[in-house]
Amino acid sequence: MKRLFRTAVAAVALAGLACTAKAQTPPNVLVVGQIAEPQSLDPHTVTATNDFRILANLYDGLVRYKDGTLEVEPALAESWEISEDGKTYTFTLREGVTFHDGSELNAEAVKFNFDRMLNEDHPFYDTGPFPLSFNFSAIDSVNALDARTVEFKLKEPFAPFLSNLAYPTGLIVSPAAVREHGEDFGRNPSGTGPFRFVEWQSNQRVVAEKNPDYWDGAAQLEAVVFRPITDANTRVAEMMSGGIDVMVEVPPDNLESFRTDSSFTVAEQAGPHVWFGILNTREGPFADKKVRQAANYAVNKQTLVDNVLQGTATVAAGPIPPAFNWVESTVEPYPHDPERAKALLAEAGVENPELTFYVTEGGSGMLDPVTMGAAIQADLEAVGFDVTIETYEWNTFLGRVNPGLEGKADMAEMAWMTNDPDTLPYLALRSAAMPDQGGFNSGYYSNPEVDDLLEKARTSTDQAERGRLYGEVQRIVHEDAPWLFVANWKQNAVTSAAVDGFKLQPSFLLLLKDVSK
Repeated sequence: MKRLFRTAVAAVALAGLACTAKAQTPPNVLVVGQIAEPQSLDPHTVTATNDFRILANLYDGLVRYKDGTLEVEPALAESWEISEDGKTYTFTLREGVTFHDGSELNAEAVKFNFDRMLNEDHPFYDTGPFPLSFNFSAIDSVNALDARTVEFKLKEPFAPFLSNLAYPTGLIVSPAAVREHGEDFGRNPSGTGPFRFVEWQSNQRVVAEKNPDYWDGAAQLEAVVFRPITDANTRVAEMMSGGIDVMVEVPPDNLESFRTDSSFTVAEQAGPHVWFGILNTREGPFADKKVRQAANYAVNKQTLVDNVLQGTATVAAGPIPPAFNWVESTVEPYPHDPERAKALLAEAGVENPELTFYVTEGGSGMLDPVTMGAAIQADLEAVGFDVTIETYEWNTFLGRVNPGLEGKADMAEMAWMTNDPDTLPYLALRSAAMPDQGGFNSGYYSNPEVDDLLEKARTSTDQAERGRLYGEVQRIVHEDAPWLFVANWKQNAVTSAAVDGFKLQPSFLLLLKDVSK
């Protein structure tokens, strides 16, 4: 382990060579250029895809997404049964699986994970907070029937339940490690995944080595090094110089250069993603629906998609991405119509409304956010808005936006990658998902009709009915315009020619078990 650790760290040291000299990372040690420092390595406490890309390699869930799809297949649970009323799920666990710390995966360990997230009186609830435990709010109880059988009792039928278990918030952590490290578990992770944690040097690297006893077959790589490189141009330079083997979220300006260079391979994958601007509907100019609609007409989204993002996205129409093609939505994106925007501002009786606009330097799925922010600012000012931009590093940005915009800003960039049409509207548009209630409705949007539709859609077991209900959500939210609807992204990454078996997934997770170098 010490020899492997030194090899992995050597990879990072080599990555620091001047860009004029071609660096070379060690054989079979993959160095990944991430967009930001992770917040934590505890899957229950984080929300960013940047973190999930690491966690998907350290942990497993009861189920997982089938390769190349958002369909669910067995993982730590080898099988499951669903009761006729849709309210009881019974999972049979694989035999002989252990966590990286040597403790046993059993039904009690699974129960510990969900009780910890959901029960405020649990002895380790204070190792949270658990912002996406909303995904499991339908759970009434989790019961260990025997060592290999765990039962989930739901309060009501919940259509996205299996999909949410496959999402990173459903990854299973070692209870023994949580008991040992408490609130520091996020710096000392232990899961059952194909790679096991070695070290985390803040703002430098997270190192993981191969788990030789992995239940689904050992990984081909000896180790993976995740390097946080916040500046996109620096990531490109590191990729070009050989300091990293994989770069996620390639700036559109650089894609063609990588495509035409045989030293690199570009991967692309469509998925359920929305890039939007949260509008503060509680106070300031955006408390008026006409002003929110004016902003949507003012911004030329097609130009953003074609010129800033260079065709790597499509224009968004609402909160539900087109990747969920079974949702019955006929909503079209707001057209670029500056005159209509000016007319709406006049109807609202506002002249040169002042806006504070939060922009981030980079983050999960944020799509060249500084350039996008400047272009949006220019379009808004062209119809009469007076926009002041405040720019923050990603984790600082989340710390300002997630608690809510009240008293701080009128607008903030945001991006979500989701696994079900329920996820984003339920967590970020529902009246009961305000920040002080543990949700992500940072703009304080509230519409009782939307609330009702979301509750009906998540409890329906009829896919066609769900598709109709979410289509109604899309229509109403589009009209209410609590967000500036901008883009649906096609994710991308670039690898060196030495890397084999790398694929992007529609879940936006980075799965490295079958990669070699």
